[in-house]
Amino acid sequence: MSFSTVWNTVYPIIAAILFFELIIIIHEGGHFAAARLMKIKVNEFSVGMGPKIFSLNRRGTKFSLRWVLFGGYCAMEGEDEDSSEKGSFSSKSPAARMFVVAAGAIMNLLLGFVLVVALVSSSELVGTTTVARFDDNAVSAASGLQAGDVIKSIDGMRVYTSTDVSTGLSRSADSTVEMDVVRNGEKLSLDVSFDTTEENGTQFIKMDFWLIGNEKTFLGVVENSLATFISYIRMVFLSVADIISGRFGLSDLSGPVGAVSAVSTAVKTGSGMGLRLMALLTINVGLFNLFPIPALDGWRFFMLLGEALFKKKLPPKWEYAVNAAGLAVLLGIMVIVTFSDVTKLF
Repeated sequence: MSFSTVWNTVYPIIAAILFFELIIIIHEGGHFAAARLMKIKVNEFSVGMGPKIFSLNRRGTKFSLRWVLFGGYCAMEGEDEDSSEKGSFSSKSPAARMFVVAAGAIMNLLLGFVLVVALVSSSELVGTTTVARFDDNAVSAASGLQAGDVIKSIDGMRVYTSTDVSTGLSRSADSTVEMDVVRNGEKLSLDVSFDTTEENGTQFIKMDFWLIGNEKTFLGVVENSLATFISYIRMVFLSVADIISGRFGLSDLSGPVGAVSAVSTAVKTGSGMGLRLMALLTINVGLFNLFPIPALDGWRFFMLLGEALFKKKLPPKWEYAVNAAGLAVLLGIMVIVTFSDVTKLF
C-alpha cells in the first residue's frame, strides 16, 4: 500500500478531528473572552484533555496543550464552588455569570454563521425555492408539480430557502407530500408523489427535481446566508421534535464516532457537503449547549436566571446532585450512540 493511499484515507479523519477540536476551542474561547471582559480569573485554559504536553503562564492563566485533541476546558476561579478570592466567578453578579456561561454557545453559533457565509459564497449560484427542471421520468412531475412553481410549504412546514425544501422532503412520513406552491401568481395546494429510498431501515424521499439558482450579488449572499443560518437552526429543533415524537430513535443518532466518520467522508469528496455538514454540526453544538439540560451550559444559565429573578440560589448539594444525574444520563446516551456508530462502521 502506497503512502498516498494511506494518506488519502487518514487525512480526512485528521481533518474531521481537528474540526471538532476547533468547535471546542471556539466554545471554550468564548467562555475565556467573556470571563476576561467580566474580570473573572481564569486558572487554566486547556486545548485537549489528558496528559499535558506543555503549558505556559500569561496574566495569571495557565495555557495548556494536552495529548487528547478531543476536548478542552476553561477553568475559572470559583466556577464550581464559592470562592472569596478577588475576581472569582462566584463573586460576580448573576447577569455577568449568565453572559460568561452563554458566551461559549454564542461563539459556536457565530462560527456556524461564518461557515454558512463561506458555503453560500463558494456556490456558483444562490439557491431559490423555484422549480427549474425535472429528472427523467420524475414522479413529482407526473403528479402535478411544474417547472416555474415557487414552493411555499411542504406538509405544513413553511419554506424559505432551498435548504428548507430538502429538509421538508426528508421529514415526510411517506412518499406523498402536501405542497403549497405559487404558479403564475396563483396559490395552489398539490399532493406530490415521489420515489423513495431506504437508509438504515428508514424510508426517505428521492428529490427528482432541480431548483433555480440566481446569480450571486453581495446583497443576495447576505440575505441567503441569514436565511440558511435560520434554516439550520430550525433543522436542529425539528430533529429534536422528530426524536421526541418517536420518528427517530437513539440508533438513528450519531455521536463523536459517527460525526467524525460523516465529516471525514464529506471532506474526502471535496464537495460543498463537507462545509454544509460542518456548519450544521457547529450550530447543533451551540444550540444543544443552550438547552436547559443538567450538566450543560443551558442548565447553568437557567439556574442563574432563577437566582437573578428570585434572589436565591439552589443549595449546592442539590445543584451537584442534579448535575451529576444529568451527566450520568448524557454519558449513558453517549455510550449507546457511540456503540451504534461503531456497529454501523462494520
